[in-house]
Amino acid sequence: MSAVLDLYDRLRHAPDEETRARVIAEAFDLLESRYPHLDYLVTVRHLSETELKLTKEIEAVRGEVKATELKLTKEIEAVRGEVKATELKLTKEIEAVRGEVKATELKLTKEIEQVRADLTKEIEQLRAEFTKEIEQVRGEVKATELKLVKEIEQVRADLTKEIEAVRAQVAITAAETRSSILKWSFLFWLSQFGAVMLLLWRLWPRG
Repeated sequence: MSAVLDLYDRLRHAPDEETRARVIAEAFDLLESRYPHLDYLVTVRHLSETELKLTKEIEAVRGEVKATELKLTKEIEAVRGEVKATELKLTKEIEAVRGEVKATELKLTKEIEQVRADLTKEIEQLRAEFTKEIEQVRGEVKATELKLVKEIEQVRADLTKEIEAVRAQVAITAAETRSSILKWSFLFWLSQFGAVMLLLWRLWPRG
């Protein structure tokens, strides 16, 4: 706090004129000690005028401070109102966005349920089609299996016939070969016997 304001406060709180005069005297003494070449024509009237002038200036400053305070209060209230309005606006926008999100969520839920139902139908349809195709393939496989079994039986029967024919042919060939061998063996032994008899006839002494 400056010396002038200190002097003002001391003068304003002085209980009587004597104390006020003493405060003024101390102020003069302080001035003289600080400024020894100060003009000595300063009087109490001048001090009173100065005091009044300072009081007016202080009151003016106080008025300005109060006006500034009121102005700032109004501005703060205006800002609070704007903040409140902005808060309400943002609250409404948030609620609107929440509503949109809720609506979008419901819409997506319905679409998902629809897609799920469609996929279920398609899966059931595909399953039925695949079942039919599998049954058809099984039937074809069974028919092919029966056909192959018949063909195998036919081939087996044909092979059996051919084997029997070959066996019969082999038996006939073997019999013919055996008969031929016996025939040639008989002729061989007969020729051998004739040769022996001829040799004996020649070697047999004649009387």
